Amino acid sequence: MTAPRPPEPFNFDLTSPEPEAPVTPAGGEPPRKSAGRNIVVVMLGTLGSRLSGIVRQQVINALPPGLTDAFNAAISIPNLLRELLAEGALVNSFIPVYKSLDAAERRVLARAISGALIAVNLLLLALGVLAAPWLARLLIPAGSNIDFQLVVYMTRLLVPFLMLISLSAIAMGLLNADEHFRESSFAPVAFNLASIAALLVTPNTATWLALGWLVGGFAQLVVQLPALSRFGVLPTPALIRHPALRRVLLNMLPFMLTAGARQILNVYVVRLLASAQYSRGTVTGYRNAETLFTLANGLFVVSPALAYFPRLSQHAADRDWPAFRGLTLQALRLVTFLAAPVSALLVALSGYAVSVFNLTSQLNAGQLEKFQAGSGILSGWALALVPWAINTILLRTFYARERVAEAVTVSAVGFVLEVLLYRLLTPVFGFFGFGLATTISGVLVGLSLGLMYRRRLGFPVRALLAHLLRVLPIAALAGLAAYAVSRVLPAPGPIIPGLLGLALAGGVGGAVYLALALALRLPELRGLLRRGRGG
Repeated sequence: MTAPRPPEPFNFDLTSPEPEAPVTPAGGEPPRKSAGRNIVVVMLGTLGSRLSGIVRQQVINALPPGLTDAFNAAISIPNLLRELLAEGALVNSFIPVYKSLDAAERRVLARAISGALIAVNLLLLALGVLAAPWLARLLIPAGSNIDFQLVVYMTRLLVPFLMLISLSAIAMGLLNADEHFRESSFAPVAFNLASIAALLVTPNTATWLALGWLVGGFAQLVVQLPALSRFGVLPTPALIRHPALRRVLLNMLPFMLTAGARQILNVYVVRLLASAQYSRGTVTGYRNAETLFTLANGLFVVSPALAYFPRLSQHAADRDWPAFRGLTLQALRLVTFLAAPVSALLVALSGYAVSVFNLTSQLNAGQLEKFQAGSGILSGWALALVPWAINTILLRTFYARERVAEAVTVSAVGFVLEVLLYRLLTPVFGFFGFGLATTISGVLVGLSLGLMYRRRLGFPVRALLAHLLRVLPIAALAGLAAYAVSRVLPAPGPIIPGLLGLALAGGVGGAVYLALALALRLPELRGLLRRGRGG
């Protein structure tokens, strides 16, 4: 890597027009779209995905707690492999390498990596079916309140999901690399709608609950194929060698270690919540909180990060470090501006948010246990949203430069710390301790990544801190306003009070944040308003 240039002054008025980069003939680059338009497209797709995901979770929650707890445990293994081989490691490792090649080499790499993925997934399919009892034993401790044999059965049914989601991830990577975000961003909506349809028209059994998940994975892949064909990037899978494939795999290895650590942490949490010390329905409550947190994180953090990542990768491939640093700070300011009020509102209104999963007017004992677990876990996780936002952007700056090992080493240490904090904090703070542990480890990981970035490229720490010192206080005031309004509203639990609280208390809190942001003349708000008017 060439020696970095010294940091240059920054000017980040997001209301100013974004320069359009010229076409790169050697790489076959299409004309670039506005970064702001890309972010809006990805956010809309994510919003549709997360809202339909909530509906899907509502349908699942209507099933008996014993069945849903078994399903949520069984899906942990496919989700672990999904993170290792598909949407996480693959996309983030593939795009920087793909952007560094010319058009002909890109086509060969796409054929090679899709062929390799199919071969690996066929092997995992066989292993998953044979090893299902052992995998279930990792998830379900002795004396658990979850049916062990049911978890084994559903694990075997869900293993093919990995093949579908891996091929879907390749499609996403090919489309996103050339900044075609619409089709890949709305593909998860197809997953949710197909799953919901399957659940509604089939019997409420373990077999159809698992098969509905497979139907969704198939739909997510199929809806992207026309776009791949239209843009001329639909690959023909083949078991062939390519030098760039080795680069992708090398970048994936350390990423897989971090993703594996995160999913092992998730398995640890599921195992903990499935133990006899927690009541039946706690695992489902955890998943409900996770669904809402991923809605907020996906919409306001991951969506902008996905939109920025191809351009960060191109700046890294071009060794244009001033532009790279500038885009980094712009991304950090935008995601923290969006994440801070959402974090404060979720802390204040976690009970109202979790209520959306309870479709009845009164809660029975099982629903009450789900509600209490989900509300407590979500209120803690909400604190972690801003640290996660910073880490999400900083991690992608390392992936874009193909310096994956550095980033994932810090992340892996952070996950170990998070597990230790779980052990220390959950006995004291209960469900809230999960989020508190995630917040503390997230802050420490963000500081480490920022120092590493600064040492290599230079980074305007003061500019980011000045931004945070304006954004975080007004977000806290918005959360306090929402909490004050919630005190005079009906208590959360059933869906109607939940929606009422989110609309009224959340609306007041959001209005307070926007008014204060406008009074402070934050450029991020002006930029979003301009884009909303089509400017």
